[in-house]
Amino acid sequence: MFKHKYIFLLTVCSTFLLPSCKKYLDIVPDNAPTLDYAFTLRNEAQKFLFTCYSYLPGSTDPQASVGFLGGDEIWFPLEYREFDETIWNWEIARGNQNSNRPYVNYWDGDRYGIKGFEAIRQCNIFIENVSDLSKVPDLPQPERERWLAEVKFLKAYYHFLLLRMYGAIPLIDVNIPVSAKPEDVKVSRVPFDSCVNYIVKLLDEAAAVLPSFIADRNNELGRITSPIAKAIKARVLVTAASPLFNGNSDLAASQNTNGQALYAAAADDTKWTRAAQACKEAIDIAEQNNFGLYYFPPSSFKLSQQTITQMNIRQAVCERWNIEKIWGNSGRQANRLQTTCMGRVHADVASNTNLRAMFSATMKMAELFYTRNGVPISEDKTLNYENRYSTRMAVDSERYVMEPGYITARLNFDREARFYANLCFDGGTWYLYSSPTQSDSGTYVLKAKANQYGGTDIGGGINQTGYFIKKLVDWNFSFSASGVTVRPYEWPEVRLADLYLLYAEAVNEAGGNTEEAYNYLNKIRARAGLPTIQDAWTNYSTNPTKYTTKAGLREIIKRERAIELAFEGSRFWDLRRWKDAAYELNQPVKGWTISGTSNDTYYQVRTLFQQRFIAPRDYLWPIRLSNLSVNPNLVQNPGW
Repeated sequence: MFKHKYIFLLTVCSTFLLPSCKKYLDIVPDNAPTLDYAFTLRNEAQKFLFTCYSYLPGSTDPQASVGFLGGDEIWFPLEYREFDETIWNWEIARGNQNSNRPYVNYWDGDRYGIKGFEAIRQCNIFIENVSDLSKVPDLPQPERERWLAEVKFLKAYYHFLLLRMYGAIPLIDVNIPVSAKPEDVKVSRVPFDSCVNYIVKLLDEAAAVLPSFIADRNNELGRITSPIAKAIKARVLVTAASPLFNGNSDLAASQNTNGQALYAAAADDTKWTRAAQACKEAIDIAEQNNFGLYYFPPSSFKLSQQTITQMNIRQAVCERWNIEKIWGNSGRQANRLQTTCMGRVHADVASNTNLRAMFSATMKMAELFYTRNGVPISEDKTLNYENRYSTRMAVDSERYVMEPGYITARLNFDREARFYANLCFDGGTWYLYSSPTQSDSGTYVLKAKANQYGGTDIGGGINQTGYFIKKLVDWNFSFSASGVTVRPYEWPEVRLADLYLLYAEAVNEAGGNTEEAYNYLNKIRARAGLPTIQDAWTNYSTNPTKYTTKAGLREIIKRERAIELAFEGSRFWDLRRWKDAAYELNQPVKGWTISGTSNDTYYQVRTLFQQRFIAPRDYLWPIRLSNLSVNPNLVQNPGW
């Protein structure tokens, strides 16, 4: 392939020799030298550029995104197999990861993983050829520089995705020539901190050239910009500063076959300072380019403030190209994801098989959201949740979040706006543009017991916990008795709220100005209609000084991230980098008894599954055993 110019790390993964750019190669005339043809004209080089983009993970794919079903946020019907014989990402949540054929494998590209090293190879080919001014003669120099910066970013990003999964990895700065000696082909892993510095260097180089915004919004939205590069740099450095990779004793003994240590033995607090600086730089460049927290614009319908606040949160994800999406991935559109989440919220659609509702939020997530006072349900001194699994009837003043006169769980009352924006439940409202009353009063209501329209089992397409995920469904979603109309939206790979939270975390861990951390946390809380951290804990918490200590604020920040970024795939990685997964992912997955047909039988908490997470093994992906056999210089991750 590619006219004998290069081979790729044969010993890293024997499957890498398989062709990967089938749709690109289809444009090449018979007997034409593929690589030379690709860089003769601008149009052909642009196709190769888009090939480099094409390896980005399937962030909206219910099966391919490990962040959806790999952790403890979302559960799935055990008996349902529409997508494949096995739901590969869900197998990780069920404790079934293995080293013979790993699930969601980014090293080899198997079981719905991307071909990470192959993606890097394509980026290297592009950079080498487009850097050659004798090639692609009709490509203007400013555009040439921009394309090279885009691919340099992608090269860094693919390295980061591998680093986050596997820890220390081989660095592929250039492709290995076919004339290389055998010992040069059998690469080793590079120490983790060196990997981080290499990735950051590429991101800095790319950011210096990339445009700060997309001028051609009709054709180029989703292309990489300097705010995106700065945001990913912040994410890389926060990951590197976090406990999983910063002084983790479980990794201290990891070394190459020559005795080279792969991880620093002691924690380095200056990594948090470096991360905080990167986060602030990313925030500053984003805000300078008019990014901001999303607020739902005035509607032609008369909506309550409760619903408007919910829409601030829902549409921050679902509104296309809104000002909060620093990186909206136009190649990853949320189509099937919406039908996978959407419940049957009206009797007329009880048999509509397009409304699957198979993504079920766990009881843990339902309990994670704050009370209306902005503190955890276990800390609110003014509201009693000890009887949270009992039931009561909703009253008229609660009509914007649940149906008056309907009996539902105590857990569903007196919660913050993000609870109602993220989740729907038995008796809860689900406001959509197609609301039958053209308002949020008397809008759609979910009735989810087994004998009601929202709780029927259609071929396994049923919500398993009684908590439906409203957040990922655009408010423009509409339906009829037999069909649906979905307005797809680009996936928010990076939201500004994420950067605010990363910055607050890094500032707190670095021992910096806690007022700065409060400031950015409170920006997010204000959008959700909550009091400040200071006011909420001082006035409503049984632990009123919690926010004043580093450890206490750390706990608050972790919960804020889990709530604000719920169901967006962030928690899966956060639990790992914090080293909290060993506790959180060894808890039972719980939900309501969905087979119940009455309040007494439905509102019984049941255990669906006892999760299994083996530490330290499961913090990092295994390298497939066959790769270790081919390349003896590769070492396996601990526990595998």
